[in-house]
Amino acid sequence: MNKISFRRVYASGIEIVYLLERKQVKNINLRVLPDGSVRVSAGSWVDVSQIDDFIVSKAAFILKAMRRQEALAEYEEKYQKELEKARAGEENALADPEIFREILDELYPAFIPYGIKKPEIRIRTMKRCWGSCLVNKGIITLNRRLLAKPRECIEYVVMHELCHFVHPNHSKEFYSFMEQLMPDWKERRNVIRI
Repeated sequence: MNKISFRRVYASGIEIVYLLERKQVKNINLRVLPDGSVRVSAGSWVDVSQIDDFIVSKAAFILKAMRRQEALAEYEEKYQKELEKARAGEENALADPEIFREILDELYPAFIPYGIKKPEIRIRTMKRCWGSCLVNKGIITLNRRLLAKPRECIEYVVMHELCHFVHPNHSKEFYSFMEQLMPDWKERRNVIRI
């Protein structure tokens, strides 16, 4: 039977409370859940002071993840309220999609050297994807639901679609190009998937 306990450590004057579960695992495993809680699993043979030290060493990562989760929750709450307004037929429901064009304006200059004409942005609600593009027509379509996500997520989707104008596939070259233009794209993708 797994043993579970709550522990607390301090890193740079900040308290981190975590749930420790003892079970048959080889490593110390750390997760920050969508509600911002911290879960750790470790074998019963690992000394608690070693686990506490591990948590302190990961404090920057934990705090960043907790802030990200908090921001995401705020965006989701805002989006749900705006969605309810939209369903009720209220004017100006959902955030101003102008942010999509603003982000496109910021990211597009990196594509000028490749002879890419600035694409047109279209916005619609989509069930299965965050964005798509029609390379031959110069159109990027973005999911209206992105308005409920942090700006970094919108930037990731716009960059992803812009990269398709250079590499219209998901080849190694495409991802290498993404890495070159947005080195933290994987972290941004992970946020949007939450």
